[in-house]
Amino acid sequence: MVVVVEPIITLFFFFSLLLYPFSVFSNPTCKFTFLDSNKLYNYTLSSPIRNFPHGILSEDGFYKVTVNETTLWFQLCDGMVFNHDPPTCTDCRDCGGPTRCGMECSALVANNVGGYHICSTLGCGSKVDVDVIDKKNPHTGVIVKMSSGDPMNNCSLAVSVLCDIKGVQGPHTLQRLGDCNYATELKHPSGCAIVVDVHGRGWGWFGTLITIVLCLLVAYLLVGVAYRFFFHGIRGIEVIPNLDFWVSIPRRTQSFCGSLVRKFKGPSEGHRTTYSPVNF
Repeated sequence: MVVVVEPIITLFFFFSLLLYPFSVFSNPTCKFTFLDSNKLYNYTLSSPIRNFPHGILSEDGFYKVTVNETTLWFQLCDGMVFNHDPPTCTDCRDCGGPTRCGMECSALVANNVGGYHICSTLGCGSKVDVDVIDKKNPHTGVIVKMSSGDPMNNCSLAVSVLCDIKGVQGPHTLQRLGDCNYATELKHPSGCAIVVDVHGRGWGWFGTLITIVLCLLVAYLLVGVAYRFFFHGIRGIEVIPNLDFWVSIPRRTQSFCGSLVRKFKGPSEGHRTTYSPVNF
């Protein structure tokens, strides 16, 4: 029982360690991958780049644009933070309330209605989709779409992040596409894709799978050896877990290959089948 349970426990332990960093640190909301012919376009808006340690995120805590009687605040890949110039508008219940207006959502718009600025939540952190702007020209950039998630008042904001390696420009424009749907754009180096040529390179999914299996096997052996050495005090070659199984692999492989050869080659010349003629 120990021989069977021990490798399972060690393998499960190591596999959990492999998955843990991906489950904790992955941020899929601001990552997008687009495959075009033999090129893979990777967009990671929240990743640090040169001169922009926070990626697409505004270091002020928010982006702001005002057109006519409408003011828009938004932040990409995160919630908004106001250390200065906070929104001053009524009806901010879905985005922090009157005391923390704008602090619990990723996009907020204020419209002047009868002399009062009425707020509407346009985006929440969990309601974000990223897509390429032009599939025929992926270098244009990406569009980030966010929504409030309120079924009674479904508002949304679409931000076009245009590729510009020179720096940040905008946002300067604001379009109203419906009762509560808005669109704006800005230029930012984070909108430029990292291009990887996948034609004729790499091992493909099968090679990746084999690599993962081999890594897990080596890790299992190392963890098993350490476990048996330090916890059971086993020394010598017996410290290798399931030693009998590993020793029998060459013999089993030879036997398997021999059976395959006999199966496809057929009976040898000196072998008589059941129906071979017999001379008396």
